[in-house]
Amino acid sequence: QVHLVESGGGLVQAGGSLRLSCATSGVTFTVGWFRQAPGKEREFVAVISWSGGNILYADSVKGRFTISRDNAKNTVYLQMNALKPDDTAVYYCAARGSWNQAQNQRNYDYWGQGTQVTVSS
Repeated sequence: QVHLVESGGGLVQAGGSLRLSCATSGVTFTVGWFRQAPGKEREFVAVISWSGGNILYADSVKGRFTISRDNAKNTVYLQMNALKPDDTAVYYCAARGSWNQAQNQRNYDYWGQGTQVTVSS
């Protein structure tokens, strides 16, 4: 069984930065970040493979968000810069055992409880 715990969310002004962390237990090969804004469906944000050699971003966050991982600490990070009010959402990390179709949230087996990110204008 794999457990995921997100942290680092909060309230920030537009243009500011936050770093989210996803602490994992168990082996987590591929870890993705997803978000769900009020009244909207959950959407893909970023994903990283075990080695860090494969990374994908949603177009809406490219150039502003950076995903990384420290396998020695069993932690995956999401550095969010130049935040916009549209980034306001609950952010979830999720894990799965393979890479194919990594952007598809239906392929993920384990999910964290989420952390709220609110960006004020």
